[in-house]
Order: sequence, then C-alpha cells, then structure tokens
Amino acid sequence: MTTIQATTTTKAVVCENRNGAAWIILNRPENRNALSPVFVTEIYDHILSAGENDKVRCIVITGSGPAFCAGADLKGQPGAGANKLSHVVSFADVLTAILECPKPVIAAVNGVAFGGGLGLVGAADIVITDADAKFSFSEVRLGVIPAIISVVCLPKLGKHHAMKLFLTGERFNGQKAVEMGFAHRAVSNDELVDVVEEVVEMIKLGGPNAIMECKKLVRRVPQLSTETGFKETTDWSARMFQSEEAAEGMDAFRTKRKPRWVQVD
Repeated sequence: MTTIQATTTTKAVVCENRNGAAWIILNRPENRNALSPVFVTEIYDHILSAGENDKVRCIVITGSGPAFCAGADLKGQPGAGANKLSHVVSFADVLTAILECPKPVIAAVNGVAFGGGLGLVGAADIVITDADAKFSFSEVRLGVIPAIISVVCLPKLGKHHAMKLFLTGERFNGQKAVEMGFAHRAVSNDELVDVVEEVVEMIKLGGPNAIMECKKLVRRVPQLSTETGFKETTDWSARMFQSEEAAEGMDAFRTKRKPRWVQVD
C-alpha cells in the first residue's frame, strides 16, 4: 500500500499546505488511523480552517502509514482524550463539514478503509484510491450498523450495492470501488500522490466561486422536480454570468491570457 508520511510530529491529525491544497493527514498509523474523539474533532477543525483559507483551493484527506482509516477506535476508552479538547464534535459534524465545505475535498485512499473511514470516502467530492486498498462496511460483524455513514455512502453506491455490502461486511478493493461508483479512479500504490496532485492542478484552473457553486449544484439539483430545476438553474446561471469572476474569466478567454485565479509561474 502507499505509505504517506506526515511531517515528523506527535499530532493526531496534521494539516500541510502543498501548492494550494490543504493535505489533512490522519497521523496515528500505529492504530490504523482509527477514529477517536480527538481524531474526529481535529479533522473537523482542519476542514473548517482550510475552507476559510483563501490560499487553499482544495482539501486532500489521506492517511499516514499503510491505512487510510480503520473506522472507530474500538481499542481505546470511549471518550479518551476528549477532556483535553476545548470542544468535541460528532462524526456527523465532520461529514457535514466535508459536504458543505466551499472547497473541493479529495479522498486519497492509501490503504485500509473500514467503517467510519468509508464515511470520509463517501462524503468526499473526488475519490482517488490505491487499487489494492481494502474497503469494508464491517459494522454488521460487530453487531452494529453503518447508520451515520449511510447518509453519504448510499447515494454513491445505490441500494443494490449497499444492501449486499452492508449485510455481508465483505471486503472489496479499490478497483471494485471504482466499478461500483464509490471511487473515481484506482491507481497503483506509487502513483497515488502524483495522480491526486494532478487533480488538484486541474481544480486550480477553475474559478474559486464557480467551484464552490458547482458543489452546491450537484447536491441541489437531484432534489428538484424538472420544472423547479429549470427555474432555479436558469436564475442560478444568470447570477453566475453576471459575477465579477465570470467577467474576468471571459475577458481572459477573449484576450488569450490566464485568468487571475490561475497562478502563473
């Protein structure tokens, strides 16, 4: 599996700004980046901070070591470390923060992704995975269900695939995740970081406001009837065409230059 190393630190979650992308690295490889209250709260804080940072164009979530995220921390004491935090959030808060983040969120799945780890994958806007990464909705084998993460995973998997995977807890690899629509691309372990960085560069070519509105568009339109959909999107399109960003983008196109939001070396 791809081994992604964070900067040497004892922090549970590391956030590094790499060429306009905030890399949020789960940094407890010794327990396969399992989700403790500290983990969940720090992920949430980093997502909010990156979403508000004008220098950040997108966010990448990945794991340090051989695992992406093995789900809930079943070995630790419930609530361990929470008393050291100024605030504690729920895992549902984390998934909501990813969905509502104004910046695109990419899951770079470098290894094992079980249980709650699949929630992070399901909530992400773009998913690039190691072809050999192992996925599993393993909750049923512990006598529980993938309740919270179903909110973000079911829309991608659909009822057909979700029913089988939820009921059996069977493992599937990154390539199978792509075939089922749960991931966008599966690559070899040594290609993962390079491919994610290529996606980051493509995102950076788009207008920041347009990128933000696209996230809203994809979430909003499926909820609408055809008539309401055309009405809302007609108004939406008009607002976008009248924006300063659109004026800049179209002027750049006419004058054959890069728009201001594209960094020119």
